[in-house]
Amino acid sequence: MSKDIIFLTEAASLQIKDMMKHNEEEDAFLRVGVKGGGCSGLSYGMGFDHEVNKGDYQFEQYGIRILVDKESAPILQGTKIDYKQSMMGGGFTIDNPNAIASCGCGSSFKTATNAGAPTDC
Repeated sequence: MSKDIIFLTEAASLQIKDMMKHNEEEDAFLRVGVKGGGCSGLSYGMGFDHEVNKGDYQFEQYGIRILVDKESAPILQGTKIDYKQSMMGGGFTIDNPNAIASCGCGSSFKTATNAGAPTDC
């Protein structure tokens, strides 16, 4: 498994740093993971965390300290997180090479080895 499980684009890192500053979380980690749920079986999660759990993978990109739990790591390996701005607002996009199907909502997916149980979007 690669040391850097996920890859942030410069645009994503700038948005994350801005969010950290706005929420007074500059000393926090960015935790990225997956959990069961969503219409395709799995959904992404991102948030700020101050604790490193046993088994967490730690790495840093663009000055952002990132945590990925050991269960999410193989599912997220090689994932690129970007931030896109448009006339209708902005949002994070996730390009996961391990996802074989995703939902129209864009936050739910399944992999070949971990399909999960589909639910409504």
